[in-house]
Amino acid sequence: QLQASGGGSVQAGGSLRLSCAASGRTFNNNGVGWFRQAPGKEREFVAGINWRGGDTLYSDSVKGRFSVSRDNAKNLANLQMNSLKPEDTAVYYCASALSSVATRNSDTYRYWGQGTLVTVSS
Repeated sequence: QLQASGGGSVQAGGSLRLSCAASGRTFNNNGVGWFRQAPGKEREFVAGINWRGGDTLYSDSVKGRFSVSRDNAKNLANLQMNSLKPEDTAVYYCASALSSVATRNSDTYRYWGQGTLVTVSS
């Protein structure tokens, strides 16, 4: 089970830090991905990190503003979001990959958190 938290409301230009905690099972051997879904839009990949933490992926829309990290000892993954824009408004989900590698494809993820809402106002 994955639990995402840290969402909230912030003005444009602000920052939020999302966390993803694993309970019941760990994702120490699995890649972790962050996805988001805005109202009326399909879910999209945001960022991912391989299980060793050395390799990360970002969508073009968040590259340079968001940073993904993980602490395997604590079964935690984080998504630091800076310079937020109104178009970042969405429900954010964390997911545990089928393998040690995080990809952009949501089909390669097995376990999903319940989502946390991020609202950015202009």
